Amino acid sequence: MQVILREEVQHLGDVGDLVTVKAGYGRNYLLPRGLAVIANERQIRRLEHEKRVIAKRLERMKRGAEDRKKQIDKIVLVIKKAAGESGKLFGSVTTMEIDALLREQGYEINRRKILMPDAIKTLGEHRVSLKLHKDVVATITVIVQSENPAAQTDAAEA
Repeated sequence: MQVILREEVQHLGDVGDLVTVKAGYGRNYLLPRGLAVIANERQIRRLEHEKRVIAKRLERMKRGAEDRKKQIDKIVLVIKKAAGESGKLFGSVTTMEIDALLREQGYEINRRKILMPDAIKTLGEHRVSLKLHKDVVATITVIVQSENPAAQTDAAEA
């Protein structure tokens, strides 16, 4: 089944791409969510026109993402978690917690756009990337501190 993507779909394509997908994936996921439309002659002709419009919109979105990147790069989040004497956390800092802290500061970032290879499991300063646009990635600083001040000083000495 050939579809035209109306939004960027991870591991599939960008806005305006003509892609071939399995019928079930198209019918049950892409079409109901408005992520794609079926590629017929009329839609393909319309795609040619919309590509020009989409290119302008993507450029505007990219400029907006670059402006947001300048603001977001300055963010420092401080998270207090329970930790052991060696500086390891009891649990971890996840994308959900980072998302919640960003929302408190007034930044609406899709949690799936927070790029962390693994959850943060140690005290200290960590860099976390946020994908604002396919070409724009911002980086924030996350400082994980111990709820127990004694563990913080022990970890710093180690």
